[in-house]
Amino acid sequence: MRKKLSVLIAMSLSAVMLLGGCGISKSEKDASASAPKQETFKVGLEAGYAPFNWTQMDASNGAVKIEGSSEYAGGYDVEIAKKIAEGLGKQLVVVKTEWDGLVPALTSGKIDAIVAGMSPTAERRQTIDFSDNYYKSNLVMVVKKGGKYEDAASIQEFNGAKVTAQLNTFHYSVINQIQDVKLQSAMDNFPVMRVALESGMIDGYVSERPEGISAQAANSNFKMVEFKEGFKTSDDDTAIAVGVAKGSDLTAKINDTLKGITEDQRKAIMDAAIKNQPAAN
Repeated sequence: MRKKLSVLIAMSLSAVMLLGGCGISKSEKDASASAPKQETFKVGLEAGYAPFNWTQMDASNGAVKIEGSSEYAGGYDVEIAKKIAEGLGKQLVVVKTEWDGLVPALTSGKIDAIVAGMSPTAERRQTIDFSDNYYKSNLVMVVKKGGKYEDAASIQEFNGAKVTAQLNTFHYSVINQIQDVKLQSAMDNFPVMRVALESGMIDGYVSERPEGISAQAANSNFKMVEFKEGFKTSDDDTAIAVGVAKGSDLTAKINDTLKGITEDQRKAIMDAAIKNQPAAN
C-alpha cells in the first residue's frame, strides 16, 4: 500500500511540475512576443569596391551578412556603417546594390542610406542629401607594372593612352584633362577594369588611392601611379560622405556619430580594411 501511495504521490508531483513548467514557458513566450524589435538601418553598397567594401563568405574581421544572401560584406564603409548604426541605436542591415542602382534604391525607400565610397558631388546633391565627409582621397592611375606608364609623374604622360574609369563616377569625368587621351567606354566596376588592364584592352584606369593600393596588392602585375601633376578636382569630388534622402532627419544624427570618429581612428580603420581585404578584390 505504501509503495502504491508513493507512486501516486510521485505522479502527482510530476504533473504539478509539468504544469508549472508549461506556465513559465507561456509567460516567457508572451514576454518575448511583446518585446519591441530593434529598428533597422538599411545601408546600400556594392560590396565590390575594396578596400571600401567587398564580398566575402564568412563573418571574419567584423563582416556583416548581406540581406537575402549567405554572403557577407566587409571593408571601410561597413565599419563606418556599423558605428553609425550603433549611434542611431539600430541594427545594421547591408543591402548589396549595383552602383548605378544606389541612388534609385535610396529615393525609393529601399535603403535608408548609401555608405559606398560615394562623393557628394553637386549633381548628386540635386537628388539626395549628404552627411559630413567620412573620408578624403586623391586620384591615382592603375597601370601595368613594367609598362611605359609606370613611372609617370604627370597625367599628361598618358597622352595617347587608352584610359577609363568606373561608370557614373567623377573619376571618368576628369580623364579628358589628359591631352589627346584615348578615352575608353566607362566600365561597371573595378574587377572588370582590372581584367581589362590585365588583358591589354586599356593602358590604365583612374581610381582613388585605396583602390590603387588594393589593385597592386592583389596583382603583382599592377602598379599604382601617384602624380606630382595630377587631376584637378574639387573637395566634393575627392571627399566621401553618406548619402541620405532629401530632407532626412538622419543627416544630423549621422553627423553626430561621424564627429566622434577621429582622423587617427579613420586612418586605422582604412589601414585595417586594406590589410583584411580578400586577395580576389
